[in-house]
Parts: sequence; C-alpha cells; structure tokens
Amino acid sequence: MVEVAILGFGTVGSGVAEVIDQNQAEIRRDFPEGIHVKYILDLRDFPDSPYGDRVVHDINVILDDPEVQVVCETMGGKSPACEFSKAALERGKSVCTSNKELVDALGGQLAVIAAQHNCSYLFEASVGGGIPVLRPLRTSFSQEFITSVIGILNGTTNYILTKMEREGLDFATCLKEAQDNGFAERNPEADIEGYDPCRKIAILASLVTSGNVKYQQVPCEGITNIDTDDFVYAKQIHSHIKLLGVCTHDKESGKVYVRCAPYLVPKGHPLYGVADVYNGILVHGNMVGDLMFYGSGAGKLPTASAVVSDIVECCQNIGHNIDIGLKDTDAVLYDPMEWEDRYFVRIAKEDLVKATEAFGNEIQIVVNENKNDEFAFVTPKIREREFQEKIAKIPSFKKSIRLLTI
Repeated sequence: MVEVAILGFGTVGSGVAEVIDQNQAEIRRDFPEGIHVKYILDLRDFPDSPYGDRVVHDINVILDDPEVQVVCETMGGKSPACEFSKAALERGKSVCTSNKELVDALGGQLAVIAAQHNCSYLFEASVGGGIPVLRPLRTSFSQEFITSVIGILNGTTNYILTKMEREGLDFATCLKEAQDNGFAERNPEADIEGYDPCRKIAILASLVTSGNVKYQQVPCEGITNIDTDDFVYAKQIHSHIKLLGVCTHDKESGKVYVRCAPYLVPKGHPLYGVADVYNGILVHGNMVGDLMFYGSGAGKLPTASAVVSDIVECCQNIGHNIDIGLKDTDAVLYDPMEWEDRYFVRIAKEDLVKATEAFGNEIQIVVNENKNDEFAFVTPKIREREFQEKIAKIPSFKKSIRLLTI
C-alpha cells in the first residue's frame, strides 16, 4: 500500500479522498499494491468527516514521514502551494496537482526539480477537469508534431454563451442563472474575463512547445462585451460564439501563437456543437490530423478523478521521473499584432463607405433586421496591427469578434 497525503481538503481535495476510497478496486486493477490516504493537511478540523482523524496542520509531519511517497496538492494559489510542492519534490515525493495558477507560473521549475530528485510533477486536472488531455499529449502524441490546440476550456462561460444564444437572454441574466445553478462562482471574474481559460491554454502551449508560456504573455479577452445582437449576426453567418483558447505552433520557426478570446465558430467545425457546461479540446498533429477531447471540464469528482489518475501513475513509477517534456526555458512567441485573422465588425450604417475604403470591396456584409441603425461586415484575413489601424478610421466602430479559421 502506497501512502499519499492531500494538501487542502476543499472541493477537489475531498473528492480525491472519495475517489481513492470508492474506486480502490479499480485502482488496484492497474496498481495492485493499492493507495491509502495517510494525511490531510488543512488549517481546519473536520470532526464530522470520516477522514477527520487524518487531518494535520503542520506540513512537516508529511514531509518528514518516509512512508508518504506521493503528495496531492489541491490548495490552489501560488503560496504556500509552491513552497510545499517544492519541499516535497526535494524529498523525492512526487506531487500531483489541479492548481492551474501554480502550474502556469512555475510548472517548468517544479518539473525540473522533480527530475533532479527522481520523482514526478503531474497536473492532468489543471486543464479540462476530468478530460484526459495532458497525458495523451505526452504519450499518444509523442511521435507527432502538434500544430494546433484549440479549446473551449471553461464551462461557466460556455454555459452563459449557450443560454444567451438559445434563449435570447442578456449576459447579466445568464450569469445570475449560472450562479444560481452552481455553474459560476459568486465572484465570476476569473471565468467571464477569460483568466481561467487563458491559464489553461498557456499550460497547453507550454506542453506543446516544451517551453514556458505564461498567461500574462497571452492576449486575453472575456465575454462581458458579448450581447444578444451578436448572436443574431452569428446566425446569419452560420456560426456560434465560443470563448476559445487558441494555440498554433509553427514547425519551421518553432514559434507559437497563443490567444484567449471569443471567436465565431463556423458550422461543421468540431467545436461548433460543444454546448452548456461541457469543454471540448481539438488537437491537430501533423500526421494523425484532428483528434477531439470532450467532457466535463470541472466539478468535484471529474477533477478529482483526473488527480487520482496522476497519483496512480506516480505510484507506478516510484523512484523514477516521469518526463512530461516541460523545461525551465521560455517558448518563442509570435507577436500577436502580426497574426492574421478574419474579423466580424459592427459599425453604424452611415460608415459603410468608410468601411469599404478601409478594408476593400471584399468585405462580407451581414445584416441584423432588428438593428436599423447599424450593420456588420466580415474582413478578409488581416494582421491585427493593420486591422487596428484601419478600424481607427471608422468613428462608429462598436466591436469586433474574430472568426475561427484554423
């Protein structure tokens, strides 16, 4: 029996304990020795919990116990999660985490420390909740050059956008409904402003390139500027509006383009039908082509299940480092201002001539019969720098949304 410790007994941490206990038979199918939770680190006591007698308040109890070989960090945030994870790795204890903030900020450093001490640092649950995508990227795609990863990586925003489109409700109403149904936090900023999916696409880009991509380097837009009229226009061009994380990797230059923003996803694209709280991640390999990962991107047990999958893999490799391909070096990023996209643009009707002068006669006009004072158009592919220069010449510019063309 391998002893493990859980750091943080919140939603995910308690779920990890539950999965290990309830699915012990399934765990033993691949790891006959079995896994046991010896300690739970938390500031609180849990006298009514069946795990209450395992709670400790001092990290050194865990660090100094040679029986503990795997540590599960589900605390969240960078500190003290980073210090505790680093200390465990330096003692040869593998660490598994769902903490995307820490993985994004310092994942490369912690992976290097793990390799130096013959243990592992795994974080399957940090992206996509229960969807197994990170492990396939480093195993099933080991022979592939991954050219792109595009994902709906946040269930909260996907739920809101789906409700707005299907029921014609405004953003504020759909956000409140998401909160009432437990799909959005009381403070939803990380979701609706795009910070959560931005961190996730940064992690995916880091794994694709084997170089660090920090979310602060990634252009990020949320969905707070999307309104019901945008969906009327989207219907005219047979598209759905989705908040996407986009990563494109160029084999010749080695550069990677990364962005998190709302996109118009055309009918027929694999991500077009991903609705409600579900996540979808489309990976393209240069030989295998497109592969789609779909499922619950959040929730107590789906996320905990992903953490436990990492625990099992670490237990199967005690004394050895699982190379996840992540190094403590920085990826080479494309200048986002030089990236080409097509744009959906809303302006006042009187500026049609100016739009044609700026973007040429190739623009595609899109009409919303409910908006007599405006119209929209779709540009040809254009660099963002050039787009910003041209759109500045149109005084009535209201907003733009990118079209997914990958």
